[in-house]
Amino acid sequence: MMKKIAALIMISIMLSACNVAEPVEKETQIEENESSNELQENEEVEEVLVEPEPLDPKDKIDLSLQPNETGKIMVLMYHNVGQEEKEWVRTPDNLKKDLLNLYEKGYRPISLSDYVSGNIITPAGYTPIVLTFDDGNKNNFEYLEDGTLDKDSALGILLDFNKQYPDFNATASFFLNGDIPFGQSGQEAKKLNFLLENGMDVGNHTRTHANFKNISKEDLQKEIGGQAQHLEEFINDPSYKI
Repeated sequence: MMKKIAALIMISIMLSACNVAEPVEKETQIEENESSNELQENEEVEEVLVEPEPLDPKDKIDLSLQPNETGKIMVLMYHNVGQEEKEWVRTPDNLKKDLLNLYEKGYRPISLSDYVSGNIITPAGYTPIVLTFDDGNKNNFEYLEDGTLDKDSALGILLDFNKQYPDFNATASFFLNGDIPFGQSGQEAKKLNFLLENGMDVGNHTRTHANFKNISKEDLQKEIGGQAQHLEEFINDPSYKI
């Protein structure tokens, strides 16, 4: 009898063990299936999250915006171009750096006459600027002994820069004073007409560079009117007035 009871107890324990082990196997299988599903979902997500191609910056421009034609325009005034950098003097290398800096920042020169008349046709996306040179110094516009233009003169630098960067207009305004504009006697007419024929301006900087605060009204008229008459004598185009 005791042997039968012991046998029944052993069978009961074994059945209990079998009943416990079966859910564990099912849970393990469920976890494996869930992990497999997660991997598949992650793979699908990775396939979807492909970075789009970058947009062309031009596509971001709001073409409905209109240019502000009443805004301020910068006017740069130079005087001398020489080998030593100092007040009123810019070295050739530094003048070239100025032009390159302006170019890279999106500035494009226009003539002073176009600015005054409102004829501003600077391409969209760029900023107009006016370049001026005062006093008519020889280092602004000089012909060498062989008849060529000095490449280290203001005009020579400007023209060379335009050859390298054609969209940077070779235009400037030269304000002249004294009897011999640009300091080379006999070359006055050749130089002034070259400037005008190449889209630049010739301006009146008075006869003697007088301080207007210290002269009479009569002398003021002589300073301005006399220089205008003097410069116009060299210019081929009779319609051009200084």
